[in-house]
Amino acid sequence: MQPADFRKEDLSERERRNIDILEILRRRGPISRPDISKEIGINVVTVSNYIDDFIHHKLVYEKELDVSEGGRRPVLLDLNPQGGYIIGTGLNLMNMVGLLVDLKGNIITKTQVARPKLTVKDVTESLLDIIREIFRRSKGYAGSIKGIGIGLAGLVNKQDGSIHWPQKMDHYYTYASVDLPLRELIEREFNLPVLIENDATAACFGEYWLGAGTELKNLVYMFSGVGCGIVIDGHIYRGSRGYAGEVSIYNYKENDLFSCESGNPCFLKRWEVDLGIVDDVKAMLFRDAEAARVFSQISGGNIVNLDLKTVFTAARLKNPVAALALQKAAKRLGIRVAYIANLLNPEMIVIGGGFEEAGEEFLNEVAATIKSWAFREVTEDLKIVYAQLRENAVALGTASLVMQRVFAHLL
Repeated sequence: MQPADFRKEDLSERERRNIDILEILRRRGPISRPDISKEIGINVVTVSNYIDDFIHHKLVYEKELDVSEGGRRPVLLDLNPQGGYIIGTGLNLMNMVGLLVDLKGNIITKTQVARPKLTVKDVTESLLDIIREIFRRSKGYAGSIKGIGIGLAGLVNKQDGSIHWPQKMDHYYTYASVDLPLRELIEREFNLPVLIENDATAACFGEYWLGAGTELKNLVYMFSGVGCGIVIDGHIYRGSRGYAGEVSIYNYKENDLFSCESGNPCFLKRWEVDLGIVDDVKAMLFRDAEAARVFSQISGGNIVNLDLKTVFTAARLKNPVAALALQKAAKRLGIRVAYIANLLNPEMIVIGGGFEEAGEEFLNEVAATIKSWAFREVTEDLKIVYAQLRENAVALGTASLVMQRVFAHLL
């Protein structure tokens, strides 16, 4: 299997056409050979040659006849969803999800665990456990599984597949190289090819292939406020080495110099993955004993061990402290996204990574802030939506990237 530098523009003409034709079948099927020819812009004889190969490999099958306007009725073709299966895993804001999907992206099996601690050891153990559980629950599919996709936080080098893992050291962050050969370890245990991708990039591709952005060519997926995935003209943009999408700058040696009068909302500074919401809520509650008492009654949670899910629950119950913290975070996020909107001028911005659980008021505040800070011309037709794939976005994204390889006959 090729390393993590798989890009559609790097493939041969035949491999690109494999992907294009099979993707039309996935999105539009059942469809006839002439209609595929019109959509892709190549002659029907050439299309038929590709289709014959796909049928031979059991990726495509012929089905009921279309209505004819005269003459022989054309045979309809469709992607065979049982032509193969893929495991996709993804680390989200609040959990880790594992999926078994077919070639149309339908979920066959799902399992999930609480988000592990952000150490290489904990994440690796959770990842292996979740893949083992999918295999345990999918014994009837095991022989048809084509590969495993993994979406993780950090910087994933597209040239050699190495991972630079975000770690917090005392009061500052650093990116540590992962010496553990993660891909080789998983390939050896499960005897399947493995693809590793950055979580935001994977989620963005998932939304582009299977979710909110399926009819678009240019979109940005905000994975909390820490990173984003980018699709430009129908292609995932990874940058020269695979590190594109990091939306903050950071120098721990001069961190004290990088401050704003308003404190937390330094819009280019690195944020916590939860946008600082939990810390904001804790600060407000520690200053106000009565507010803390009311919050504890509503949430049933321990303030010291407060988590983001509890804040979301409290906000849905109209708790003013939780609502205020989310409003502030939405405004901070909106300003950061407005900068990205001006820079990239996408058709759609998808808010995900776990913040889909924050509710419509949060999204409305983000959207209003983007529109008030970005250029009017940029936001005129800009769609701002929650991730349609929700907590499955990263796992479905990695599965879809593996699916592209299946389509290209690289697996």
